[in-house]
Formats: sequence, structure tokens, C-alpha cells
Amino acid sequence: MNQPDRYSRFILPEDASKVSYKPDTKLENAGTFTIMQEDHTMGNMLRMQLHEDRSIVFAGYRIPHPLEAKMVVKVQTNGSKTPIQAMEHALDDLRSEVITIQTAFDDEVRKNRSDYMPMQY
Repeated sequence: MNQPDRYSRFILPEDASKVSYKPDTKLENAGTFTIMQEDHTMGNMLRMQLHEDRSIVFAGYRIPHPLEAKMVVKVQTNGSKTPIQAMEHALDDLRSEVITIQTAFDDEVRKNRSDYMPMQY
């Protein structure tokens, strides 16, 4: 089959960097992040979180090719913070949201575990 192994979408090679940043040469307070081994799930969450920040002028992402596990995120700020600071802030906020969701899920599972009756076949 002409398809990469499934595990290759998640495992980063030892010599590769997960994230790289390149400042934009034409726009002030703008840059491009290249994030390896991520897809639309992370890209859309990150883009939406960046849009929550009032200092963000533009935030968008793209996947250059569907067979290549690489996401490109472009960020431009109004100058009150750098694109790197905006990205760090967005990732910290996402981490907090995921922890909140995980905690709520775990609490509901614990609360309802006694009500769970496995189906008998």
C-alpha cells in the first residue's frame, strides 16, 4: 500500500525538532511556526485559541500535504507581545482547558461507575 505507517504520524524522529519558528521578513510582529507530527485537530484548536487573544491580528494554519505530518501556523500580533509569547500563552490556555475537561470527565466516570452494568451476552 502506498501509505506511511500509522505510527509515523505520531512519533518524532530523534534528530527532529517538534517546533521551529521563523520570523516574517515582510510583516512586523509576525512569524511562522512549523509544528511536526500534528494534524487538523491540533491546528484548529490552536488557531481558535490564538483568536481569543486580543493582541492577535492574524492566526491561521495549514497542512502543506496530507501525507506529510507537518502543520504550518502563521501568527501576527499588534506589537503588544511577540508571536512567540502569543503562541506560548495560547498553548498554556489550551493545556488548562484540556486538564479541566479531563478532570470533569474523570469525575463523571467515578460518579457513574457504580451505575454501570456491563451487558451480558
